[in-house]
Amino acid sequence: MQLGTAGSSWQTLVPGLMIQLGLFSAVFAGFGILIEKQHGIVERMRITPVSRVVLLLGRALKDVLVLLVQSLRLVLVALPFGLRAPVANVALGFVFIGVVTVSIASLSYALAMRVSTPQELAPVINALNMPAMLLSGLLLPMALAPAWLDVVSHFIPFRYLVDAVRAAFVGDYESSTVGIGALVAAAFAAVSVAVGTRVFTRAGA
Repeated sequence: MQLGTAGSSWQTLVPGLMIQLGLFSAVFAGFGILIEKQHGIVERMRITPVSRVVLLLGRALKDVLVLLVQSLRLVLVALPFGLRAPVANVALGFVFIGVVTVSIASLSYALAMRVSTPQELAPVINALNMPAMLLSGLLLPMALAPAWLDVVSHFIPFRYLVDAVRAAFVGDYESSTVGIGALVAAAFAAVSVAVGTRVFTRAGA
């Protein structure tokens, strides 16, 4: 994908904004658990026979639904300004966004189960979220960054997801970008859900 061609700037910007929406909406999802803990909702869940995986994924999928509605609105707004992408390509991008949201929300819920107040949760989230956002190339591809920063960004999983969504938007399926992004997304989701489920189980939620 070359910047400067018709619609290419929007095919770069919109996928980055979609990932940014996923990061910000999902990373703060844990605050909802804190409120439930304070009102005794989590405590009452301990007596239910519902699977801990279901309790976790139910919350995460709610976050995915909200994010997909927001992403759809973003795409629709960008169309009159020059965004050009086939529906199938956009749909694949939405799949990546959904997987990212499940992953981040699961970790956010797991972290929230380990703390007691928003004052404990917020600093940790901000300390992790901001570097991840800046090094993932959300607004501009990291290939435009200094060489050393580009190298560092390869250790951030979101870098591969952002590149994969952008490649999906332009239909660049011949390169390995989409495939690598899919593998990273699947591995990240598996680890995140496993961690979240483990914390939920131990917490008795």
